[in-house]
Amino acid sequence: MTRSTGPARLRPALRAPGATRGNALPAGAWWLWALGLATAASRTTNPILLGLLVGVAGYVVAARRTDAPWARSYGAFIKLGLFVVGVRLVFSVFLGSSVPGSHTLFTLAEVPLPDWAEGVRIGGRVTAEQVVFALYEGAKLATLLICVGAANSLANPARLLKSLPGALYEVGVAVVVAMTFAPNMVADVARLRTARRLRGRPTGGVRAVLQIGLPVLEGALERSVAVAASMDARGYGRTAQVPPAVRRTTHVLTLGGLLGVCAGTYGLLAAQGATHGLPLLLAGLAAATAGIGLGGRRSVRTRYRPDRWGVRAWLVAGSGAAVAAVMIWAGAADPDALRPGVVPLTAPVLPLWPAAAVLIGLLPAAVAPLPPSPSDSKERA
Repeated sequence: MTRSTGPARLRPALRAPGATRGNALPAGAWWLWALGLATAASRTTNPILLGLLVGVAGYVVAARRTDAPWARSYGAFIKLGLFVVGVRLVFSVFLGSSVPGSHTLFTLAEVPLPDWAEGVRIGGRVTAEQVVFALYEGAKLATLLICVGAANSLANPARLLKSLPGALYEVGVAVVVAMTFAPNMVADVARLRTARRLRGRPTGGVRAVLQIGLPVLEGALERSVAVAASMDARGYGRTAQVPPAVRRTTHVLTLGGLLGVCAGTYGLLAAQGATHGLPLLLAGLAAATAGIGLGGRRSVRTRYRPDRWGVRAWLVAGSGAAVAAVMIWAGAADPDALRPGVVPLTAPVLPLWPAAAVLIGLLPAAVAPLPPSPSDSKERA
């Protein structure tokens, strides 16, 4: 009998296990990972880095997406991002841009405007510099939307609602319903288009869109009524009595903490407020956390099988935070590499350290539990 070697024995332990109800990642871990990628995208207009961020998000979604209805919305967010890029480009061409340029592509007929509309023009000269600038800015916004779409495709909204603090439960219901509206609408549209295709009816054109839109709105209304009825049946909205001093302290800590977070964030973004921005942000977060903790005393609900943050969840969330942190540092150390110039036009370069940091975002594809395959789901059914 041959004994397995040390590395061979370690290999199964390092391999990601199959996802079950007990070891599935918390929804907050996926959202922190996606927000880290979105933060990194907000710090750069380099199309190479933005394309790398989109590729990382798409690979993780393809590797860890389930067959749940909300997991099918990633393609819709990609189309929305492309639409945003197109709209940004059209606005730049027809409404002009403040970016000066010397490379004229073509000239449109300019519409004369009254004197009170000085500074605004419709038509006129279109330069290569303003087109490239519009593409860069549109690509950044599209990448932000795609990162949010990745979180929508990977995170279970029900588990996200369950993991919210008690003080934010009422707000969390509205947020979760809003986040699930787009994925459910995409699933309803796909289902209705498939049904029309099987019946030999057209799925494109204005008439088809109008005929599909009404059932989609009816389905959304029925889901809203069902959610409201289930919440009412479970006694939603009951609160416990707390002393007036605790309520006042909760309000002061929460509002003061949120103001501190806003002031600290502004300080970090401003060039002259970076020294006091971080202390204000940390103090605001501490005060807001204390206020939310005290506010949770009013909630009388309990949690069934609360999500546990294991090592894999922290690795997933930490990978997104690492990407954001390195990109913020790179933006301060070498801003020209993250924001390629358009006047004069220069070709974007690939900065090595930010690109390597973006690749850290691939960690969830290796450590997150493997979702069950469609064949396994059919066998269980």
